[in-house]
Amino acid sequence: LCHAHVHLDKCFLLDQCDDLVTGDFAEALKVTAKAKRTFLSNPTDVHARGRRLITQSVECGVTAMRAHVEVDETVAMTCLDTGLRLKREYSSVCDIQVAVFAQDPFFSNEEDSEPGVNLSLFRDASLRDGVGAVGSAPYVEPSIPQAKCNITYVLDIAHARGLHADFHLDYNLDPASEPLIWFLLDELRARIAEGRWHAGMQVCVGHATRLALFSGDEWARFRREVEEHALPIMLVGLPPSDLYMMGRGAQPAQRGTLNILRLAERGVRAAMAVNNVGNAFTPQGPLDPLALCPLGVAVFQNGTKDACQTLVEAVTVNARTAIGVPGPRSLMPAIGGPADFVLLHDNDSMYSAALDPSYSRTTIKGGVVVAKRYTSRWLLHEESTHRSPVI
Repeated sequence: LCHAHVHLDKCFLLDQCDDLVTGDFAEALKVTAKAKRTFLSNPTDVHARGRRLITQSVECGVTAMRAHVEVDETVAMTCLDTGLRLKREYSSVCDIQVAVFAQDPFFSNEEDSEPGVNLSLFRDASLRDGVGAVGSAPYVEPSIPQAKCNITYVLDIAHARGLHADFHLDYNLDPASEPLIWFLLDELRARIAEGRWHAGMQVCVGHATRLALFSGDEWARFRREVEEHALPIMLVGLPPSDLYMMGRGAQPAQRGTLNILRLAERGVRAAMAVNNVGNAFTPQGPLDPLALCPLGVAVFQNGTKDACQTLVEAVTVNARTAIGVPGPRSLMPAIGGPADFVLLHDNDSMYSAALDPSYSRTTIKGGVVVAKRYTSRWLLHEESTHRSPVI
């Protein structure tokens, strides 16, 4: 199992936020920003929450993850320092790829022609040893032209440092909005042609809910551009947060997340990830990537064996490909491949694992058992209720 997209610094933050009233995205940004103001003075808490996320993830069977840590004027390098420390501390049980992430905009106002201090901090953070990726959320910029500048800045830095790139992109369900995925594909294609992109560096696109509105022709165009130009890009759907946030107030009601199964039918490989855990953006659900499979069966309305295999691939081999970490590229073990596995004690097939994942598990990393998780069972038999109590 692999976390292709998880926020290490904002996990388990809900009890430190103001009570949710509307539950919408604007409120989540507001209450999280307020809670973030304590990070700088309380790095011990950031470390403790991150340690909890990693420990529980490994117990689920996660042996690789991309961990987003934010860098901005509010938190400075606190989250990055913590992420790099946790990467070292857990190196024997999980491959943690630290991604420097800009949640806040580079431009303060729509009138600004030059970015502000957040970009300078972002550049400085990308130089730190141990960083594996850089990413941003272009949709937070004041304007579309500035969002496109955001994308070019991140790609420039990724190339200069030899890092993977990650974008929280097209996070809306507005058919009138410009899908910035086309701008990103054009940029990546041009950079590869001009020798301004390193082989092996992957571009990951999370959320991309706007693409859920794509027509068949638009998906055919997407696949054609990726395949013809061998673009190292993969989409990552984030169902727990996408379904919770998207489509609020729409008439008729909408819920949007990338349909992994429909994409597979169109020849587009994609991954799934949990994104946030226990915060205002995603207050519900477990951090187990495998739990996305039964959710996917319901949301995408397909419980066939082929569909379940596609869902399992989305949280394993496709997730690893999306973030560019070494590992198996098939669910079938191969001689000489990495011995990273999760044993599901109560499942006897991949089909049952996708439909009803076992809680009891053993995690193996590099051929070594690194975690075990068991459920304890006890049942009061009916006949025992008729016995006289022993005093």
